[in-house]
Amino acid sequence: MARRCFFSFHYQDVIDFRANVVRKHNITKDNNGGFFDASIWESAKKQGDLALKRLINSGLENTTASAVLIGSGTHARRWVQYEIMKSLERGNLVIGIHINGIRDRHGNVLSQGPNPFDFLGLHISADGHTGSPIIWNGKTWGAYSDLGAFKIAQQPADKRGKLFQLSTWLPTYDWVTDNGFDNFAKWIA
Repeated sequence: MARRCFFSFHYQDVIDFRANVVRKHNITKDNNGGFFDASIWESAKKQGDLALKRLINSGLENTTASAVLIGSGTHARRWVQYEIMKSLERGNLVIGIHINGIRDRHGNVLSQGPNPFDFLGLHISADGHTGSPIIWNGKTWGAYSDLGAFKIAQQPADKRGKLFQLSTWLPTYDWVTDNGFDNFAKWIA
């Protein structure tokens, strides 16, 4: 059975066409690519913070995987950060996919953008049952203000009471070099 996948991305990557290559690649496949698209558009942020959080939460309903499409500025986007953290809180499988190797609408490619999972993390509670979201501000790790602590699978004793970047746990792929067209369904399986 196909997974229902939420796509998180910087809207500029839609304008440049890169995000759409990934989000819509299943249209050209006979087997639907192993997922259904449950994305929402960033333009909804005009409704305000609370409304946007509700819209993102609604978009994540009934999903089991979240794919973060990593372009040049994705790591710094507040709502992408929220989508990542909320996906983890829900228990979704979360992966990152570098998309700057995909040719944009003008035929250009870019070098890989920064991995957003390097800028987000969890502080594991002393009992290993709770993760408190943290964010890198460029100098230090601090509390993530858009989402509070949430239950996680119990962590082993050596991880308790420590901070971990999400990149410690979450895999990233490159759409071009890792052949995302053929492998996406495996990545979210």
